[in-house]
Amino acid sequence: MRYNSVGGLVRRRSVALVTRDPSLYHELAGFLRDRHFPCLSLLPGDRIPEQVAVVLTSEAERPLLSHRCVLAAREGGDRRALAAAIAHALGDAPPSGELVVGLDPGPRPGYAIVAGPAHLGEGNLESPEAVARFASQLRQRFPSQALRFRVGSGDPRARNRIVNDLLQRHRWVELVDERGTTPRGRRRPRDAVAARTIARTPGTIVREALHAPVTPGEIANLQRLSREGSGGRVTISRSSAHRVLRGEITLAEAVGLIAPDRFPQGELRSLHRERL
Repeated sequence: MRYNSVGGLVRRRSVALVTRDPSLYHELAGFLRDRHFPCLSLLPGDRIPEQVAVVLTSEAERPLLSHRCVLAAREGGDRRALAAAIAHALGDAPPSGELVVGLDPGPRPGYAIVAGPAHLGEGNLESPEAVARFASQLRQRFPSQALRFRVGSGDPRARNRIVNDLLQRHRWVELVDERGTTPRGRRRPRDAVAARTIARTPGTIVREALHAPVTPGEIANLQRLSREGSGGRVTISRSSAHRVLRGEITLAEAVGLIAPDRFPQGELRSLHRERL
């Protein structure tokens, strides 16, 4: 099968999608189209135009390609770090400059990635614990760049989980006073807008783990949410509430552990989205 070939003028600083894998091709073509990256399609062995700034291909085909910037992707992989790497290659940011990641803490933390004046991407992560995985993905995509993580001071429980996870992985972390960074309006996408402001605001370097005592009010609130989320059938214990607040388990998992047979799959899904 022959994919879309080069036709007409090739836009300056484009992405070349080069693969014979049909499934990966269609997934990556949709990914590039959704993010409005200028793109052309080639096959391994085709001449890569000089205007191409970055080549996107599979892991297996990567050794076959000769270009100054080749990014490999697998089917179904996380695309957020990949999108940032493509935006970096297409832009004018220094190839070895520092990347700063702003994080607005919450149940689904907002993030924004900047490199000097360039904005490389923003969005939301699934949970505070997902930040550490995202940091590892960025390190893989940007092996030669220094990474700095600036975390907003709001939502202390989620903030501490994010900061401590990053410190355990030896990341450079700053704590930013986020008063005035969150615009008015619905929570998302304003999380990402706040994260962009946090990324541009120098903070205080964090060198030791952050700790906040669990309050009786937080325990009572989680127990209330567990009753509401289970239709009044379950109230989690104080010890389970402590585990939820430490980020060891989700509220849905805490409820499901009490009586897993009483809750069909998906019934507790709303509890995953509760703000803790």
